[in-house]
Amino acid sequence: MAGISGHWAFAFGVLGNIVSFIVFLSPLPTFYKIYKKKSTEGYQSIPYVVALFSSMLWIYYAFLKTNTTLLITINSFGVFIETIYVGFYLFYAPKKAKVQTVKMLLLSVVGGFGAIVLVTQFLFKGAVRGQVVGWICLVFSLCVFIAPLGIVRKVIKTKSVEYMPLLLSVFLTLSAVMWFFYGLLLKDINIAAPNVLGFIFGILQIVLYVIYSKKEKAILKEQKLPEIQKPAVIVVDENMNKKKLPELTQEQIIDIVKLAGLLVCSDKVHVASCPHDNNCGVKVENIPKLQTVEA
Repeated sequence: MAGISGHWAFAFGVLGNIVSFIVFLSPLPTFYKIYKKKSTEGYQSIPYVVALFSSMLWIYYAFLKTNTTLLITINSFGVFIETIYVGFYLFYAPKKAKVQTVKMLLLSVVGGFGAIVLVTQFLFKGAVRGQVVGWICLVFSLCVFIAPLGIVRKVIKTKSVEYMPLLLSVFLTLSAVMWFFYGLLLKDINIAAPNVLGFIFGILQIVLYVIYSKKEKAILKEQKLPEIQKPAVIVVDENMNKKKLPELTQEQIIDIVKLAGLLVCSDKVHVASCPHDNNCGVKVENIPKLQTVEA
């Protein structure tokens, strides 16, 4: 049974390495945005500094234990990539953010990690040293999962998921599952325990992303709807807008008479042929002009 659990532990460890590798690469879209904006405005360096510190601690813990090669491989890559992220952040960060990031690096990576190594090396021996370092790793692993909660708070406050890395949340959740089973099969509580909380926080972030991304889409859809134009109200002033019917000339009246085939005879109209002018078959005299009609 021990052999079977060992094989399963190795399998989950390999899967944990694969998923954690993706976790470490998941902030790449975030840093691409920073590169395009040439600014880190809206983004925080806390998750990357804490992840760097945690990776260094796990490497130290792995060297104190046996059968933990898979911890060394993935956390070595973690130290490498997180160092690049922090350096990239410092390059584009404004002055205030740079100062805060440098302070965190000095307190955690230099002061914190250095102090842990010195204290455990001089005060503890053998298995006890491994247990103490393991508990420290457990605490700071929880910090890795708690660190993105600053972004969660910002999402709830602004009702926007612009600065919330969804890929990071998804792969952190998957990573928590893999490393939980890895620690459980190795009977190492220091590896298994923090990943329970990691899974819970990961699910929380995904749920919040789904909720607020839907709200954002609904708001954007409303903003894009064209405004309904109200019909213009035209006020007509009868005294100012009067239309007049056009006057008809005698020639126009003659044309009308010809087309209708009518012979108009009255006291005031004399119709006769015109032998001298073939173009004039009708002579109209004394036709009163039409009076102007006001509308």
